Amino acid sequence: MPKILSVKQLYAADTATVKKNDISFIDLMEHVGTLCFQWIHDRLQGDPITIQIFCGTGNNGGDGLVIARHLKQYGYNVKTHIINCGNDRSEVFLKNYDRLKEIGVWAEMITCESELPAVSENDMVVDAIFGLGLSRKPENLIKKVIEHINGSNAFVLSIDFPSGLYAEKSVTDTVSVVKAYHTLTFQTPKLAFLLPENRYYTKTWEVLDIGLDAEYIYNAKTDNYLLYKQDIKPMYRFREKFSHKGEFGHAVIIGGSYGKMGAVTLSTKAAISIGSGLVTAHIPQCGYQIIQTSVPEIMVEVDAENEMQKFDININATVIGIGVGMGTHIETVKGFTEFLNKNKVPLVLDADALNIISKNKELLKLVPENSVLTPHPKEFERLVGKWKNDYDKLKKLRSLSKKHKIIIVLKGAYSAIAHEGALFFNSTGNPALSTAGSGDVLTGIITGLIAQNYHPFEAAKMGVYLHGKTSELAMKTKVYETFIASDIIDYLSSAIMDLLMKEPKVVPQKEAESKNDKKAKPDEGTEMYI
Repeated sequence: MPKILSVKQLYAADTATVKKNDISFIDLMEHVGTLCFQWIHDRLQGDPITIQIFCGTGNNGGDGLVIARHLKQYGYNVKTHIINCGNDRSEVFLKNYDRLKEIGVWAEMITCESELPAVSENDMVVDAIFGLGLSRKPENLIKKVIEHINGSNAFVLSIDFPSGLYAEKSVTDTVSVVKAYHTLTFQTPKLAFLLPENRYYTKTWEVLDIGLDAEYIYNAKTDNYLLYKQDIKPMYRFREKFSHKGEFGHAVIIGGSYGKMGAVTLSTKAAISIGSGLVTAHIPQCGYQIIQTSVPEIMVEVDAENEMQKFDININATVIGIGVGMGTHIETVKGFTEFLNKNKVPLVLDADALNIISKNKELLKLVPENSVLTPHPKEFERLVGKWKNDYDKLKKLRSLSKKHKIIIVLKGAYSAIAHEGALFFNSTGNPALSTAGSGDVLTGIITGLIAQNYHPFEAAKMGVYLHGKTSELAMKTKVYETFIASDIIDYLSSAIMDLLMKEPKVVPQKEAESKNDKKAKPDEGTEMYI
């Protein structure tokens, strides 16, 4: 499971790598810069595009100089610029500056007096001004250069971190941050890339394994993780030949109200589709015919005519998902409160269950430990109040989860799952999931997994992963706008098959043997259109 490490930890990993391998920092920088060059070269294959590299005078600028040297040696049309705005130059930057001069390349110095270099929208810009160690906002000349890059409409590739973006706090001056199309970040994912407030600073990103000391990273303690396929796959439980429905639990979905029966219909269908042995919908009488017709595989219990009031469940439920489409009628609130006082079954709480709790926070004390809450950002705000920024939001998320010993799935891009003070960010999904009913389906999926005796924390992680994966698989034949919540259920089988599928072997592309390599177009299918 990839760890999301702090800036301090990553610097320590650099030091540990240099010490263990008996190399220098300049050797490590050469290795990193070469990997970045290879990434660019693999995609351009000698294309005559103009590549403009903007370097600061610290270590990130040193990376840029290594990239510039290799690109020049392979015959690329490279223009290298150094932002000369002070006397602070790192030792490794200066060494790489000398190495660039040794091959006959003199970088252009950008000073307060000089004109900024012209950048065409047809150029590629490599941003190597600042790395992740930045602690104060760029000003004066550097800010001017960043604004110039952003205004060029060129393809911008940031090295390790978009310049001006902070790794561990919020941006205070939005115009002083490079807006990258893609970022090559080093060794581990970065928390800043997972936060909505930073969405404009890199459209896409990927992690380059630069070979930092594996032992140090393994032992490094963190409370932030990013979930990938390899983390979810071991959780999956194969069914035996003689298994039967009684072994896979009985999920109950409580919800619905007049005009909102679609939500509970989606949830129950998702719960049965993910593999719950039995599913019962406990709904208002007005929805009886709707749900019996829409999901014939489930059973139904009814409550009052138009809304939930009594919550009298007459079956032995393994797990209960509650709140979807339920409404907040006064009688519903009263019945829900009484239900929480009597209930001992694990819960998955969503939608109006959360809205009712947000108006009476004491009800959280009645929620069983290891229950799962699945709020979207607005529902979460009702629970915890407004936050200053996304970092403060995550702090509140950890706190609420830890205080009540519950699992919270904060939905959105990179949905964050809080458990025992740690955060686990999901890697799957796309904007297609921004559709009515998507959250109702997730509630059903997680409820159905818990019914099958998955631990609620496992169910939350697997459920969110599969939920997101359906939208990715669907985009082979659909577009974001036409994807609806029912499609999530339809693609669940495909998502599970994808989870169980072996990863294809990655064959490294043969390194070009000379700077006169045969030109080729960028790889088809890539999202990085240069």
